[in-house]
Amino acid sequence: MVRLWLALRRARGWGALAGLRARPDKFGGVSVDLAELRRPLRLERAAFGRWLRGKCRAGAPGAAGRADAVARWREEGRVAIWLRIPILQSRFVAAAASQGFAFHHAEQGSSTLTLWLGEGPSRLPGYATHQLGVAGAVLDENTGKVLVIQDRNKTLNAWKFPGGLSNPGEDIGDTAVREVFEETGIKSEFKSILSIRQQHRHPGAFGKSDMYIICRLEPSSFNISFCQQECLRCEWMDLDELARTKHATPITSNVAKLLLYGYREGFDKIDITMREFPAVYTGLFYKLYHRELPESYRNFT
Repeated sequence: MVRLWLALRRARGWGALAGLRARPDKFGGVSVDLAELRRPLRLERAAFGRWLRGKCRAGAPGAAGRADAVARWREEGRVAIWLRIPILQSRFVAAAASQGFAFHHAEQGSSTLTLWLGEGPSRLPGYATHQLGVAGAVLDENTGKVLVIQDRNKTLNAWKFPGGLSNPGEDIGDTAVREVFEETGIKSEFKSILSIRQQHRHPGAFGKSDMYIICRLEPSSFNISFCQQECLRCEWMDLDELARTKHATPITSNVAKLLLYGYREGFDKIDITMREFPAVYTGLFYKLYHRELPESYRNFT
């Protein structure tokens, strides 16, 4: 009876693996997503471990074509395995780790583990090496005033440009426009990139690298209605005053001087503008940021 009971439990575990497929990628690896399990609650952690290390009996229910798993993918010449595990199936992480898998990254609803099968040290790319922050320098060219704020939750109440972190899939200019509106109530339009700051081991980026981009924006509204939760103060300040004051963050002071130079001498001397081009991938486009080219060079053939 005990043997029969064990056999039934194993058969139930192997049957739960039905529908789980490994998808080759163009980089020579293979991806497995446990979200594809048809009956995840019926799959036991031990059965999943046996499947990974190739100890399912070839004739067992649900085991057809899976009796090799990791070993089979290695024999096929696959260089890596990407294993996505939904958060509600996290019990399978330990079984994967026992076979050499390691965490690569985690999102709100899942974690992804990897196992390098190729020769030598792993050549898999890292994940989340940088975070991207964007700020908007909103300049009213008619008055020479620029929009600035003071953060409510900072120990140093220094003037700065409104901004925040870019959302996944969000363009730089769109981030600047959105953050300015959310923090100040001012509507604006993206004109150019003014500066890019790179800082490594950033405390606010969980020790990762931080990219901070300041954009030049043109306002389309002027009545301030700032966010009381995020901002202590918000006002239109003379650009000349912002460039001189000692009560601004260092990067704000430097960019204010750059913006003042462009305001006085022409923005073509400071602007990094954007053009959109079709990507090599069908149906996709990319945005290229650079100093503006003369017409004769833009149409150069």
